[in-house]
Amino acid sequence: MKLRFALFAILAATPLTAPAYVRAAPAQSAPRHIDVIARRFAFSPSEITLKKGEPVVLVLKSVDVTHGIRFTELGVETKVGKGQTSELAFTPGKTGTFVGHCFVFCGSGHGGMTLTLHIVE
Repeated sequence: MKLRFALFAILAATPLTAPAYVRAAPAQSAPRHIDVIARRFAFSPSEITLKKGEPVVLVLKSVDVTHGIRFTELGVETKVGKGQTSELAFTPGKTGTFVGHCFVFCGSGHGGMTLTLHIVE
């Protein structure tokens, strides 16, 4: 009887937890938010360094007219109206230097309006 009680006491005191060999999946990191100001005829900052595989959100704000940003090689783009904000969320899948261009005509200097992304390991 005492042995049965002792086993019951041990089992009752043992917490119900997952076996030690079960591992939780790693938590997905929150995306890095980067503010980018668009104004005739530049993006600020004009260059950004990102890490391959890490999620990012470019928060594009226009201060004067409608603008857009397109990174053709990365397959991402967004458009933002005057005085508004737009978010461009993506996870870089390759390394290299990628130049994004404003794709909404915004005046005589429009052709030189670029944002360069340096994506590193």
